Amino acid sequence: PKNPDRVYVVDVTLKVTDDGGKTIRRAGEKYKHVDNHGVWIDPRDTDHLLVGCDGGVYETWDRCKSWDFKANLPITQFYRVTVDDSRPFYFVYGGTQDNASQGGPSRTASASGIVNSDWFVTHGGDGFVTVVDPADPNILYAESQHGVLARYDRRSGEEVDIQPQPGRGETGYRWNWDSPLLISPHAHTRLYFAAERVFRSDDRGDTWRAISGDLTRRLDRNKLPVMGKVWPADAVAKSASTSLFGNIVSLAESPLKEGQIAAGTDDGLVQVTADGGASWVRHDAFPGVPEMSYVSDLAWSSHDAATLYAAFDNHKQGDFRPYALRSTDSGKTWTSIAGNLPERGTVNVLLEDTVRRDLLFAGTEFGLFFTVDGGKRWVRLKGNFPTIAVKDLALQAREGDLAVATFGRSFYVLDDITPLRKVDDATLSSPAALFPVKDALAFIERYPLGGRGPADQGASFYTAPNPPFGAVFTYCLKDDLKTRKEKRHEAEQDAEKRKVAPPYPTPEELRAEALEEEPTLVLTVADDSGRAVRRITAPARAGIHRTAWDLRYAPSLPVKEEPKRDEDYEREPDRGPMAAPGTYSVTLSQRVDGVTTPLAGPVTFNVVSLGLQSLEAADKAALLAFQQKTARLQRAVLGAIEAARDAQSRAKLLEKSLMQTQGADPALMDQARSLVVKLDASLVALRGDRVMRERNENTAPSIADRVNQVVEGSWSATAAPTQTQRDQLAAASQSFAEELPRLRTIVEVDLKSLEAAAEKAGAPWTPGRLPDWRPEP
Repeated sequence: PKNPDRVYVVDVTLKVTDDGGKTIRRAGEKYKHVDNHGVWIDPRDTDHLLVGCDGGVYETWDRCKSWDFKANLPITQFYRVTVDDSRPFYFVYGGTQDNASQGGPSRTASASGIVNSDWFVTHGGDGFVTVVDPADPNILYAESQHGVLARYDRRSGEEVDIQPQPGRGETGYRWNWDSPLLISPHAHTRLYFAAERVFRSDDRGDTWRAISGDLTRRLDRNKLPVMGKVWPADAVAKSASTSLFGNIVSLAESPLKEGQIAAGTDDGLVQVTADGGASWVRHDAFPGVPEMSYVSDLAWSSHDAATLYAAFDNHKQGDFRPYALRSTDSGKTWTSIAGNLPERGTVNVLLEDTVRRDLLFAGTEFGLFFTVDGGKRWVRLKGNFPTIAVKDLALQAREGDLAVATFGRSFYVLDDITPLRKVDDATLSSPAALFPVKDALAFIERYPLGGRGPADQGASFYTAPNPPFGAVFTYCLKDDLKTRKEKRHEAEQDAEKRKVAPPYPTPEELRAEALEEEPTLVLTVADDSGRAVRRITAPARAGIHRTAWDLRYAPSLPVKEEPKRDEDYEREPDRGPMAAPGTYSVTLSQRVDGVTTPLAGPVTFNVVSLGLQSLEAADKAALLAFQQKTARLQRAVLGAIEAARDAQSRAKLLEKSLMQTQGADPALMDQARSLVVKLDASLVALRGDRVMRERNENTAPSIADRVNQVVEGSWSATAAPTQTQRDQLAAASQSFAEELPRLRTIVEVDLKSLEAAAEKAGAPWTPGRLPDWRPEP
């Protein structure tokens, strides 16, 4: 914008000319990704540029000498997703467009969630399929474009090239850009990999043998029309940046029948073997699917050995229709299960649930869909899930989680699909439903950054939220629970539509509206004896919702009307002791206009210790008993402090009121002042000497200090309480036992007596007493 002879050229590497194009040089990309797409030049400072490339967004302030990477944009393009069976939290793996194959945890024990440093690269290049040894999650296999395959050791970080190679006299294999790879569900060291033929290894990729010949149509790509014509050999960039044509692009082995394998090709064939590759059956026609359509996915059923699912992609011919099919005879005949999927939305992947046979998922070019009736009716999964291309799906069987690879918004995980396994028309038509609850993992979150989320790392520090901590409750409500006012407004709108005057509310109705509390749902958690542990309120709106119990008892802090705070940091919620591992239940109720009505439940679930602790308390019941004893003392001590503060405020106002009362005995003012002093002494014992602390002097610990020290030290751990904590609790308990009777005498006897005397003297009203008045004759 300032120098007309300086032009930036957007290319694989960023280039620049300073002489109007006579000479072109590299602009400089040290520690920056390549494959550039867009450049913005600051018109006020032309040394300041923003560049978008395959690696994301980069910024330079010194004209390309150094670059700042924008690490907080979750915009990765993932082709594939795989989950392993690591404990305590499973890992998610996938391959990216030009950003390698990567892996990272599905959740962490950190209050910061999942951060970029939790992720690691397993293989370079453009990343594609990753598979993980189900017997050893430290051994995994990852590939880059054109079938470059490596065995990666997560423990050491070493990788070994294991790509099958042609023998002497063989031509090169025709690998796809995204070559299919799988570990056999029947032998954890057996791999299947495919180019134009299928390869098998029984020793983790050390040796390979072909179990098929060329399974494609064996067409010459140079004789195929592109954009309506066959192009000559010297056409610009002919066949550049593409896969060799005629290769296998999808591969699946039945989890129920060893050696039953299906292979799909980029030229529209599905080949099936039932004997491990000794013989193959070719299928080349599929109802409603155009010939030569790319076989984007194949998946065998885990419920029936003869059921095979197939998805086709014909977008290269300008056809974006969804092609999703099912065969119940191992590929001989097919029926469409596309149902009501949008007409424009190529199906990239199909997944059958391992528990509910007719629960299927479809990843399409414009979102994620599910069906509970085998494909007759599909529903789009929305929530916070964007309109984005879904390239691959993986089900974590142990947790029942659905991992989703998107092309542009990285990974998503739908935690616990159990509600989708249970939902049906009857459930949705009932007033309310409470779905099964998966085991809740009990642990103490850690704070490696010193706080939640990015903590003090700044807004550019990226964190992905963990799943909700604790027990997650999923419930369904058929209709909104409405207030009187909402019902009146609906009636008024209906009357307006009918062009009739609505009845005007009476004063009693308006007052009832003003007094009415907001309708809410209440989830009550109970222990195995049926005793309520916690009540959690939840939105009373129609639909399927989730809320979580943090596995803690209710806080024992005084209840106040808290003012709204405008703070820049995230406050830690008030909390009580953590519940012990064991069996619990939850029930769902509604509270409308002050009346609580049961709706659903109880549903039983388990709280399970994650076992991360080195010094976990052996007697968890004793630990909980100690913490609950602390909570009871904390409730009483903090309540006494508030009562003393309130009493002191009343005494001060009484003193002021008596000063204004003509004819009042001056001794009453002296009594008020005496109460103020006595209450101050009580507050010093309860909460500490604030006068001396404001002067930074050393003071003795108060009763509340001792209690809070135990709360903060014990409730944030699952270890047995220390002897120091036990001693502190005993000291606080003994001191409070001595102080509480004195305070009770002051508040309930002395203060009330003085308030009665002030009322008798006709003193102006003060808080804590009702005026004594009778009609005059």
